[in-house]
Amino acid sequence: MKAQIIKLDTALYFALYKPECKPWFKMVMLALSKSGNGGLYVILGILSALFMGSVGQQFALCAVVAFAIERPLYLYLKNRIARIRPCDCLAVKAMLTPSDKFSMPSGHSAGAWLYATCLIEHFPALALPLMMWASGVSLSRIVVGVHYPIDVILGAVIGSGCAVLAIGVVGEL
Repeated sequence: MKAQIIKLDTALYFALYKPECKPWFKMVMLALSKSGNGGLYVILGILSALFMGSVGQQFALCAVVAFAIERPLYLYLKNRIARIRPCDCLAVKAMLTPSDKFSMPSGHSAGAWLYATCLIEHFPALALPLMMWASGVSLSRIVVGVHYPIDVILGAVIGSGCAVLAIGVVGEL
């Protein structure tokens, strides 16, 4: 069963990984990927807390609590699972240099879904564009060659799950 899942995951990877894509598509995928690097989260969190009143402060607190739960879990799983990135074990060249050597789970997917879930809780009118952005960040990690599909799915589950947990914790305060 495990071998079949890995085989399916690799087949899906090759269906989505497109090194020969159009330059505009490559730029979009790289931009989506970079939007999940983390710096944007800090800036938006601080701006929200400073300029959006109590809702912005609740959002910022929720995001901080969610990341405090997610980051240790992510790091533990990343090093425990130690899955080699596709660009390091398959005959493919990534469009960017990954920040570490392991691929599962995807930290970019976890962070994007965590942040989107926290934002949706506090700004529900933004739900559709936020889900599209988080999906784009996740997909971009496969398209640029640094993650398998299961990596980004697990990252999305971890990120949104930690956000839901944080929403519950912050709501109790």
